[in-house]
Parts: sequence; C-alpha cells; structure tokens
Amino acid sequence: MANMYYENDAKKEFISNKKVAVIGFGSQGHAHAQNMADNGIDVVIGLYEGSKSKASAVEKGFTVLNTPEAVQAADVVMVLVNDEKQAALYKNDIEPYLSEGMTLCFAHGFNIHYGQIVPPADVDVIMIAPKGPGHTLRGQFTEGRGVPCLIAVYQDYSGNARDTALAYAWAIGGTRAGVLETTFKEETETDLFGEQTVLCGGVVALMRAGYEVMLEAGYQPESAYFECMHEMKLIIDLCVSGGISFMHHSISDTAEYGDYRVGGRIITEETKDEMRKVLEEIRDGSFARDWILENQANRPYFRAKQLEDRNHPSEIVGKRLREQMIWKEK
Repeated sequence: MANMYYENDAKKEFISNKKVAVIGFGSQGHAHAQNMADNGIDVVIGLYEGSKSKASAVEKGFTVLNTPEAVQAADVVMVLVNDEKQAALYKNDIEPYLSEGMTLCFAHGFNIHYGQIVPPADVDVIMIAPKGPGHTLRGQFTEGRGVPCLIAVYQDYSGNARDTALAYAWAIGGTRAGVLETTFKEETETDLFGEQTVLCGGVVALMRAGYEVMLEAGYQPESAYFECMHEMKLIIDLCVSGGISFMHHSISDTAEYGDYRVGGRIITEETKDEMRKVLEEIRDGSFARDWILENQANRPYFRAKQLEDRNHPSEIVGKRLREQMIWKEK
C-alpha cells in the first residue's frame, strides 16, 4: 500500500518562512490563500488588471498585486487559474519574473504533463492537489478537518522540493486528512479519467438515462428526479463515510439485493471497454489536443453542449423542486 503522510510528517519551516503568491482567487485560490493565512503563512494574491475577484480578496484582508508583481514578491508561486488559461498567463506574466531557487506550484498537472508549460531548469516545480473543490477545502479547514491531498515533484532544483510540497499541503489543511505522493503524470491521467468516466461524464449520463427511462414509462418528472438524481448524493455520502459495504448496510435489503442483481447489467464489459478507450485517449494526448484546440476555436462544441445541458428537462424540474425546499440555502 502507498504511504500516507499526516501532520507530524510535514516540516513546516519549508513554507512558514516563505512568501507565497497565490495566482487566482477563484474556487481553489480563495481556499488555499485563506487556509494558509490562518496558519500564519505570508500570502499575497496575484490577479490580472480589472479582475472581478480583487474586491473579494481585499475584503478578506489580502494584499492584491498584478501577477508579475506578485511573482516577483514571492518565494513560492501557486498557479490556480483555469487549465486552459495557464499557458498564456505563464508565458506573459509568470515566466519572465521567476528567479533562481523559486518554487512553482500547481494544483493539477495538465499543463506540465502535456508540455503547455515548460519551466526553467533553476526552479522547483511541485504539485499540491486537494481532492475536493475549494469551498470544501475551506469549509473542512474551518471545522478543524481537512481534504486529502496529492503531492508530486516534477523538478527538484533545490533538493527540498518534496519537503516544500508536504509543508504546503500542511498549510492548506491536507495533512489533517492524509497526503499521498504521486507524479504529475499519474495525477493528470487519473484525474481526467475519473472526471470523464465516473464522477462527471459517467454519473451525469447515468442519472439522465434513468430519468429519461422513467419519463418514457409515464412516471411523474418529480418522482424521476428524486429517484435518479436527488438521492445520488445520499448514496455517495454513505460510500464516502464508510465505504460501499457501509452504504449496503445502511440501505434496505431490497435495495442491496437490487444492487447485486442489476448493477452488472447496467455497467457491462462493453462499458469498461469504452472506459479503456477513454483512458488511452488521455494517455496518448488525444483529449488534451482536442481540449486545447476547442479553446483556440472559442469553444463552439463546449458552448453548444452547455446550452443543451442547461435546458434538459431534469434541470428544469430539479430547479423548481430545489427552490421549494425550505432548508435550501440561497
């Protein structure tokens, strides 16, 4: 089994005596910055001129500089803007201002692994990847808990890159939950595969298919939504809490029997063959090439699918039902 690292494994001095520039203040950026600041780390925020995130960062007490100024002021630079924006940002506003011995950080390996960013040889290049969205990273931290993190070293100029990565993971709360060491290649390929075949692509397609079959059979849209979509979170929460066996223990025997009897009829060997094809597209760079070209063409396919997605009947009935749930936060 792989080693997991926790609070006592981190050498905090590898981050506590350094100035960290967090580039971007979106979902991940605000969480990284606030968690580190709460742990006493000197953090500055780097944003482009006119960024809508500036007001939020200032309100939370951070010094906000334009990205080149933030890079020049820092020892450690964490790039937390969208994958598709990183290469241009790096070329124009980060690379010219890096100096020998600095540490360049990422929370996802996409641009390094697929060669969109090629760092200079005289800096450390590391990854600290929380396995959860920013609001979860921040929420867990404020409750005294943490989100598991992956760390990886791509380039170890100083000889201390791994120590810096683990210390950074401590600073954002990752060592409270556990830190797993990996590589940029493994993190990138497994993250993309999980998103596409299970967490997003697979789950969404499965829920929508179930919803549509129920409607075709004449059931109410509300019933279909509750059964095939709303309850998904309840099942996943049980799995996360105690594993699949705990989920089985918590549901009815009828539901558990249905799982055993039907699951393999839905997710078949043919489905797994398609998953294998998806994994190969990730490994050979086909997916990365298509995504890069899609962005260069101003995202025609992406935008069309977004519009189709938002207008799906399940989205309309779901929105109406959620708005009537009295406990729902606005």
